[in-house]
Amino acid sequence: MHLLESAIQEVNDHIHEYKGVIITGSGPKSFVAGADITELLGLSHAEGEALSLRGQKIFQDIERLSIPVIAAVNGFALGGGCELAMACHMRVASENAKFGQPEVNLGLIPGYGGTQRLIRYIGKPKAFELLLTGDMINAEEAYRLNLVNYVVPIGSEISKSIEIIEKSAKKGPRAIAKAIELMNEHYDFERDAFAHEAKLFGELLDEEESQEGIQAFINKTKPNFRR
Repeated sequence: MHLLESAIQEVNDHIHEYKGVIITGSGPKSFVAGADITELLGLSHAEGEALSLRGQKIFQDIERLSIPVIAAVNGFALGGGCELAMACHMRVASENAKFGQPEVNLGLIPGYGGTQRLIRYIGKPKAFELLLTGDMINAEEAYRLNLVNYVVPIGSEISKSIEIIEKSAKKGPRAIAKAIELMNEHYDFERDAFAHEAKLFGELLDEEESQEGIQAFINKTKPNFRR
C-alpha cells in the first residue's frame, strides 16, 4: 500500500507531465494480491478503522486524479484488488480476470470502499449477491454487469489501456479534468457511507468472528462461525 500511495503522490505532484495512469499487476496470475491477511490478526477496533480509512484515502486520491486512470486487470482482482480496480476511472480486463469481494469468508466486510463502489457499478441486487456470498465473477460477467469497459485477450490489457489514454490525451486537458471532477461529485452525498464502512470494518476486526475467519484462512481450514 505504501508503494501505491507514493506513486499516486508522485503523479499528483507532477500531474502536467502525465497523459494518464495505468495500474496493473506484475504478472499474469493476479492484478493485486490484496491485503496481507496475517497482519489483520489481533487488530483492535481503532486500528482496523484506521487501516480502512487509510486505504479509502489512497483510493479516493486515485479516483480524484485529474487525468484518466485505468486498471489493466490481469488475473485475480479480489478483495482490496477489486476495490482498487473500482477506484480507477475505467477497467480493461484480460480474458482470465476474476473479480470478487470475498471478505465475508473471513467474517469481515470490504474496507477500502468496496461496499459503496460495487453498488455504483453493478447495482444493488447483484452487489448484495457478491458481497453476501463472497462469490467471484469472470471477465465476461464483469463486462455484462458494467464493472469493466473492455475484455481483451490475455496480454493485451496494457495496449488497450494505452489506446484509451492516447485518445483522451488529444482532447482538452482542462475539460478532461473538469469532467472527472463532476462525475466524482455525483456521488459526494455518499461520503459519510465510506466513514461508516471504516467504522464497521474496525468493529468486525475487534470481534471473535473475524479472528476465527482470518485464522482459518491462514491455516487453510474452514471457519467455524457461530450463529
